[in-house]
Formats: sequence, C-alpha cells, structure tokens
Amino acid sequence: MCFFFSRVDKAAFVLIGPQAHNLNVFSLAAWALVDLRMEDSVEVYMDESAEIPCLYAFTEKPMMVMVQWFVREHEGHRVRISYSDLTMQKVDENTSYSNRISVRSNSDGETLTIQDVKLSDEREFFCQVSGLAAGNGEGRTLLKVFDPPEPPVIDGVLSGVSVSGDSPAKIASCETREGFPKPNITWYRDHILIHPINGLANVVTLVTKESSGLYTVQSELHYKVTKEDKDAHFSCEVSYFVPGAVRTSESKGINITVHYPTTSVEIWKESPEGLVKEGDTVEIRCQGDGNPPAPIIFNQEQSDVELDSSQGLLVLKEVSRADSGVYECHSLDVDAVNHDEVLDTLQLSVHLLLPNLLTLNNDGIEVGRGHLIQLQDATFDTSGQYDCEVTVPSLPGLLTSGSVHIIVQGAPQMKDAEREIELTEKVGGWVNLSCEVGGYPRPAITWSITGSQSQSWREVVKRETEDQVHSVVMLKVTTDMVAVCNSTNDFGIETKTYIQKNIYAAKCCSVVYRCVNLYSMNAYSTKEKTNKEDIVVEMKAKKTEESVLLKGVNGEKKTPNDQSMVFLNGFLVNSLK
Repeated sequence: MCFFFSRVDKAAFVLIGPQAHNLNVFSLAAWALVDLRMEDSVEVYMDESAEIPCLYAFTEKPMMVMVQWFVREHEGHRVRISYSDLTMQKVDENTSYSNRISVRSNSDGETLTIQDVKLSDEREFFCQVSGLAAGNGEGRTLLKVFDPPEPPVIDGVLSGVSVSGDSPAKIASCETREGFPKPNITWYRDHILIHPINGLANVVTLVTKESSGLYTVQSELHYKVTKEDKDAHFSCEVSYFVPGAVRTSESKGINITVHYPTTSVEIWKESPEGLVKEGDTVEIRCQGDGNPPAPIIFNQEQSDVELDSSQGLLVLKEVSRADSGVYECHSLDVDAVNHDEVLDTLQLSVHLLLPNLLTLNNDGIEVGRGHLIQLQDATFDTSGQYDCEVTVPSLPGLLTSGSVHIIVQGAPQMKDAEREIELTEKVGGWVNLSCEVGGYPRPAITWSITGSQSQSWREVVKRETEDQVHSVVMLKVTTDMVAVCNSTNDFGIETKTYIQKNIYAAKCCSVVYRCVNLYSMNAYSTKEKTNKEDIVVEMKAKKTEESVLLKGVNGEKKTPNDQSMVFLNGFLVNSLK
C-alpha cells in the first residue's frame, strides 16, 4: 500500500491516492501539494543489507526541502535517525543505527540503507518530507527480517511400540533450531501427510525463543500403530519463510519397531535336502510371525512330551524309521489374540536304504561291486584313483560317492624288455640313448659311460612324474664304448646296457668258395682274382657271440684241420685253395 499526502493549509492534511474516491471533496482550492511513495514492506535476510526508498514530488517547486527518517522503538515512540536539507545531510548520533545506516539522495527522493541487518531491525521506518509552503508529506515501510532454520532432525523411539495400546503412543520426535520467523513442523507416513485425529494421531509442539531472538521448534508424533506400520517410514518436514517465498526441508525417513502378537507359525525341514534316510541328522525349524518372536516348543503328535529345542530349531540325530511321524510346533505368545493356540505340523518320513555299491577305477571302468574289492597281482598299472558310487534303486536320483587313491610300490622296471642292446653306429658320430623307468618310490637314474671318449656325453632330456622317470643322453661313438643306465629306489636296482659292435670290411683276394645251401642243397662256386689280401669272417655261436678270424693266402695249402666251416646268412661256406 502506498501513502500519498498533500498539504491543503498549514494545519490540515488530506489523504489522496487510491482511496481518494471515498472522500467528499468540495470546491476547496489547494494551493500546494506533495506526492510521497514508499513500499509497504521490505524483506531481507539477517546479516545482509536492506534498502528502503522514499520517493516524493512537489506540484510547485519548493524553495527548500527537509527530509527526516524516524524509527519506531519497541516501546511505541519514534526516534529520529537521519536529517537532510539543501545544505547538509547527517546521521543522528547516539542511536542504535548511528554506525549502520547511510542515506543516498537523488532527484526522485532518498534511499535509506541499513547494513548488517539484525532481528531487532524488524520494525517500521518513517520518511517525513517538508517543502514548507510547497507542501509536507510522510510515509512508512515495515522492514521484515528472515533467518532460515537448521534442517530438521528426527529420532524414533528405541524401545518399540506395541499395537496393544489403547491410545496413541509417542513414536518419534522432530526438532529444527534457530529460525526466524517461527518455523512450522508437519508429519508424514510414507510421504502422506498425517492429520491429527483424536484417538489415532496427535502432535505435541514446543516452541522456544532463544536469547538471540531465533526460534527452536520441537514436535512429537503420538500415533496408534498397527502391524502394517512395521514396514512404513515416518518423516517430518519444516516449513519456513524467506524473502518473497516459503521453503521446506524434509528429514530422513525412519522405521518404527512395532510389537505385535503371533497369529501364525510355520514349520519346515531345514536339512537334509530331499528325502531323509536312516542315520541322517534332521533339522526342523519353526518360526512365528510375531514381533518380538515368541518362544517355540516341539512335540510329536498325540504326545505331550516336549522335545529339546533351541530358538525354534529341533535337531534329531541319527534318525531311524522309529522317528517317522507328525511333528508339531507351538507358539507361547502370551499376547496372542484371544489367547488361541497357534501351531503348525510337519510329516517326517525316514527311509530304509538298500544301496547298490559300484566301484570304478580312474578310467571309468567298472572293477567290482559290493562293499569290498580285492586287487590281486597288483602291478604299477594298478595304481590310481578308485571311485565308489552308491545308488538306491528305491530313491531315483539319490547318489553319493567316495574315492581312494591306490599306490603300488616296487623295484624299478624298464619300459622295454631288452636289458643289453648292441649298437652298430658310425664311429665318431653322435647317438642318443634313452632310458625310461617306472617304480614307486620314483627311481633315480644315473649313467655310467666307459670308453676312450667317456667324457664326451651329456644328458639332454630329463622328465619325471610321481612314479616314472625318463632320461636321454647324447654321446660320441667310439669302438670301445659301453653305456650303462642305472635305476634305483628303496626296493631294488635295474640296469640297461648299450654296447658298440665292431665291424671290419672284408676284401677278397683270389679265394674260391664252395657254397652249399642248407635248404636246397644246390652247390655253386665262384672264382675271383686275388691280391693276397686278408679275409675276415664272423662266426656266431648259439648262446654267446665270438668272432673267429680265418686267414688264407693265395697258393698256400691248408690241411683239413686248418680248414673251417662257417655259416653266413644261412649258407655253409668252405675255404679251398
């Protein structure tokens, strides 16, 4: 609302402006007027600066203008805080505004600036303008000060709230501190506004004005809870004024611990999964829907004997078919509705098992049936993992298994049958010799190399497993080379020998052979040119090998005793003149 004043004479003022049509104006001629405009109110945050304008205009140009600013004290009287005219402008001393205000003039009027606004500055400020004969006027503005409160803090009761109460009980409190003007608190359940209803919901509010002038508001929600409130979230919201608007701040949501009686219980077999067989340990669980949980007891149907249990768990060890039957669980909730008995039942069936036993080896091949298997004439190949599978024809899908690892111990065994191998390698070349041995504990292999080049060898391959070892050496061939592979463990020794065979080339010189085929008995002879060279022939005996050298010279006569019968590749050969 704006106030306009005009001076009609030196003693009377007549209000003109928006309400002028309500006045009865006759043929009074006003000889001087002043129009003055001020805002109804100015809003500002505490600790900030506020500006209050005072705008005026004269119908006749005044000879001089005097402007005075006043403030209304809380006791009701007015105190001047500033004065200005054509010659001076001053702030009055010894007031609460002497060091916090300033006045700025222009052609339209003046503006009062208040710095570091305090709560005590919320009051009326007056601007009085005098143009002497040109007219006088006065206006006022209410300064409003705002300070937002702290965010709300909500706390729920820790002990829990029972649904059995006859009247609403305190379930939560909410507090917001140091706000101005006084904030307001409202309550919500799952974001729906709670309206106070007699017998269902009440709100108790406590407002405290601090020495600083700021307000602290505390609110308590008293609510008649039901079982459905156990999953609800309660919150509070504070609303407060700011310059030109209303703002809100919401607390976090809290869940209330609701106490309610048991109305039903549920019983189930917790273990083992599937069918129960004799010898199993069976766990039966029972749980009620009350809060806090009521004590639970177990018994068998048609028996008043209470079974030993703990916190709703019944454990039956090494069950037999005698444990089959109906089991009951009861809730001992003293707050149960109408004190009705709350129970649930479970049928337990214990099965007698007639299993089939099947034993498999590590290759998945069946090697026996029954509770016992015998491994006869064990060899190293007998070693490995053996799996025992148990099935019950009467219970399809029921399968269990176990395994055992068999280890056969024994002396080293070479992987090939020959223990002495004759080599016919080129002298001066290199050859690889292999030695592969099995046994448990795993054998150790060493090589013994003799001959003129016994230092010219090295091991090039060494592979080991749990019960096998494979070694390969590379060595230089000599005429007198002998290589021995020695394998040993805790149960014995096994060796393998490589021997280089000596071969000499035969150069024939004018020697006549008579050859008789031992199978066809057809004789034939040949004659060649001789050069009186040596002839070398090898003869092999049945059990041992010997080399017999027969030497003949062209033209020499040999006695029958000097002649030898030798076999070459299945032919009988006689040496003649």
